[in-house]
Amino acid sequence: MAWFQMNSDRCGFPPSSGRKPTARPVGHTPRMATSEATVIDAGGRELRVSSPDRVIFPATERTPEITKLGIVEYYLAVGDGIMRALARRPTTLERWPKGVHPGIVLSTREQSGGDAFFQKRVPRGAPDYVHTARIEFPSGRHADEIAPTELAVVGWAAQMGTITFHPWPVRDDDVDHPDELRIDLDPQPGTDFPDAVRVAGEARALLDDLGYAGFPKTSGGRGVHIYVRIEPRWTFTDVRHAAIAFGRELERRLPGQVTTNWWKEERGERIFVDYNQNARDRTIASAYSIRPKPGAPVSAPLAWDELPDAAPEDFSVATMPARFAEIGDRHAAIDDTAHDLQPLLDMYERDEAEGSGDMPYPPDYPKMPGEPKRVQPSRDRDRPR
Repeated sequence: MAWFQMNSDRCGFPPSSGRKPTARPVGHTPRMATSEATVIDAGGRELRVSSPDRVIFPATERTPEITKLGIVEYYLAVGDGIMRALARRPTTLERWPKGVHPGIVLSTREQSGGDAFFQKRVPRGAPDYVHTARIEFPSGRHADEIAPTELAVVGWAAQMGTITFHPWPVRDDDVDHPDELRIDLDPQPGTDFPDAVRVAGEARALLDDLGYAGFPKTSGGRGVHIYVRIEPRWTFTDVRHAAIAFGRELERRLPGQVTTNWWKEERGERIFVDYNQNARDRTIASAYSIRPKPGAPVSAPLAWDELPDAAPEDFSVATMPARFAEIGDRHAAIDDTAHDLQPLLDMYERDEAEGSGDMPYPPDYPKMPGEPKRVQPSRDRDRPR
């Protein structure tokens, strides 16, 4: 049953600092209670959490109920990990202030006015320690988004009802050149998480061939995400082309199992490599982000050898803090090396020379240079039958 309807030192750390991860079990943050709020320590700052006992996630057969305070405490418990994922990145907040309950409506690009919503602009009344970065949308409009520089910002956002953090693949000092290639392996109807894992194994082999270090994580649902740090020298268009080239190579290596077809009617029962997740203003739920689904699952960073036996439902707000306390951040080395994107761009150029050029952008984008006709194949009267 669907739960909702679609409608400084604080800043972190140098990538190779070797700092030991810090974590505390959810529910064990020192706090001072008042009649209407609780004050807790968030990375050295006092953070006021209003309505701390409000239930955000009802209990399930596998998981306990999760309160608003529990959400804040979860993010503090995985502090080094969530900061590594968000530090200085413009970040869209997915806010569920009323909780994740049956009947709650999530606002979308197509329909606004829901109970839950995506917030791209920094909320009014944000604390003075909340840093922002100005980003530009494909339409030419711009917004000042939060760009976390310390753990208290994450805690504050969680206290404001944020469930999921959606960071851009850029840093605040250069918002036009991504430093991250994101491979999104999205199971289509008739496929599931084990199929995505199988494709991820071949993706790992391709990354090895390219000399890239890839860092996998669960999506928090049925998919698998793989992140690759890149030198921030290329545009969003270049990085998107690199993702297209990567997906096409996976199609060649796993025929019938992988697709880069944008139109759902052409994908079949295959794993879709969603190359458009690398387009400007497209984001993916960060590592350690909670997903708005029963049981409060989280997007879990994994080691490659963990992936074949992983079950997405095993990683949740209730279980991740203990795992983090025991093993730390599986993506701790992600910032150690930034790779050259040129090998993938060379592959894209070879495909283009053989007749496979650019692919459709999402429907809300303006017509982009080099983009093919953006029309659903079954409705394209000019398409050969």
